Amino acid sequence: MLDTAHNHPGQASTTSRVTGVPVIALDQVSLGWRDRIAVRDVTGAFSCGSLTAIVGPNGAGKSTLIKGITGLLSPLRGHIRLVGDSASRMACLPQLSELDRSFPITVYDLVAMGAWQRVGAWQNVGAHEHERIQAALTLVGLADFGRRIIGTLSGGQLQRALFARLMLHDADILLLDEPFAAVDRATTEDLTALMHAWHREGRTVIAVLHDLDFVRMHFPQSLLMAGQVVAWGPTCDVLTPENLHLARHLCAGDYL
Repeated sequence: MLDTAHNHPGQASTTSRVTGVPVIALDQVSLGWRDRIAVRDVTGAFSCGSLTAIVGPNGAGKSTLIKGITGLLSPLRGHIRLVGDSASRMACLPQLSELDRSFPITVYDLVAMGAWQRVGAWQNVGAHEHERIQAALTLVGLADFGRRIIGTLSGGQLQRALFARLMLHDADILLLDEPFAAVDRATTEDLTALMHAWHREGRTVIAVLHDLDFVRMHFPQSLLMAGQVVAWGPTCDVLTPENLHLARHLCAGDYL
């Protein structure tokens, strides 16, 4: 069950950017489809202002967990609790492979979609939102790409556009599903800098990643998955040879 706890009128939101306050809590959460459980018995919490990598072998349930947190997938068992107004202050960057690049939409309109919660899906973009869209495009290095159709972009350019769309959400909780997959080094460096800037602002950033060296360098917190939680905490304590060995064997079914 996906729960949202609200504050009483006049009470300060628990999702104000106060570092350490839990904003997403999971209690014995299992996720999957029909008779197939992809993630089981996950218990833990993501704190406000944390920067956490979700890692694990292929098939570990990393993206499935993201779908559960965003509400795209309902828990088979357990509860996902979004504290305060977290549900309305959360935005997700999907995998590039999930985007239909054949859809004839411009880069500008793709980025403008991030403002729908404020302006509505069918409203014209006003001057203020137009300035925000242009500023986001400039920040990700796509200032002159607004009129381009997304199908003409490279993988790195499209990921930059998706990061710009994420900026328009102005969300306190940012979920990134493989944000640096299939992009060039320069794009990875630029978008990593942007991610760190969000973290410095007190936003909560959760990212599904595969490059463990990159995680060790940039993420103070990690959640190691293997269909279940293998370890969750400081990255230096999570990404140990013993934990990684266990995760590989769990995903291979050796200890199940």
